[in-house]
Amino acid sequence: MSSINFGLIGASGYIAPRHMRAIKDTGNELIAALDPYDGIGIMDSYFPQAYFFTEYERFDRFVDKWRRNGNKKIEYIAITTPNYLHDSHIRFALRSGANAICEKPLVLNPHNIDQLKIIEEESGKKVFNILQLRLHDSIVALKNKISKELSQNPDRIYDVDLTYLTSRGKWYFISWKGNEDKSGGVATNIGVHFFDMLSWIFGPIEENIVHLKQPDTNAGYMRLKNANVRWFLSVNYDYIPENVKDGGKRTFRSIKVDGDEVEFSDGFTDLHTKSYEHILLGEGFGLDEARNSINIVSNIRKMSPIGLRGEYHPFCKKVVE
Repeated sequence: MSSINFGLIGASGYIAPRHMRAIKDTGNELIAALDPYDGIGIMDSYFPQAYFFTEYERFDRFVDKWRRNGNKKIEYIAITTPNYLHDSHIRFALRSGANAICEKPLVLNPHNIDQLKIIEEESGKKVFNILQLRLHDSIVALKNKISKELSQNPDRIYDVDLTYLTSRGKWYFISWKGNEDKSGGVATNIGVHFFDMLSWIFGPIEENIVHLKQPDTNAGYMRLKNANVRWFLSVNYDYIPENVKDGGKRTFRSIKVDGDEVEFSDGFTDLHTKSYEHILLGEGFGLDEARNSINIVSNIRKMSPIGLRGEYHPFCKKVVE
């Protein structure tokens, strides 16, 4: 089987090396990459012969020339750029005759998905979103367990606590990630794939409440078809439990279902490669799969916090005390 040609937009991004590795691990070739930042030495570890561009216009011209050569056509373009640019870069991929593989969040607003569906139909190409938690062994096991239990008792309601803290320094708030117009805010930037995972397992959202909304922390409650979820998301190191800090860690992730911890700390290393394998087999997650989580985070962005009333996450007291 001959290798497939890929392009990459956003080669200097934090997550870009995982895409480079996934392209290589699946036996395919990165032909060209684009990024305005030119310190991309990581490419030497994967595709030293790939063409590299710092200007969009030159990358566009290169991809267009290859599009007209049937033997060299770039079939997929991976997108690892800042969140607010995803929509534009997906459109570029589709109009260039390539399928798009885009990091989370796919886009910032649901209406962007509606427009992308139109361009998919016009181009005959597909958009795929990296929803890697759906491929994590522990999460898949949880999904199977819950599905089995719900088949026996469809009306069962689970109590879920989601806690995710990933410490970021002062740079975070100076960068595009600290700008809600560009990142979508904390719930979008670090929470969207968790919301996708929870609604994938426990069903569609029926109620959405925000308790806290600060530049570094969002927290709230959502009622899914089969679960009540208290969630807390933050990039503030101060809120990490002391025992975790004592271990020298700057990240804390926890999902409790009816009080039982779901262990999923490991197993993240190869999830992008798994995602690419699924996409290349025609089993990737497309626009319809992405819509639910984009709806959730878009609504969170528009909501006003109600403070510590109702079913709030216990970590909220770390913020207001």
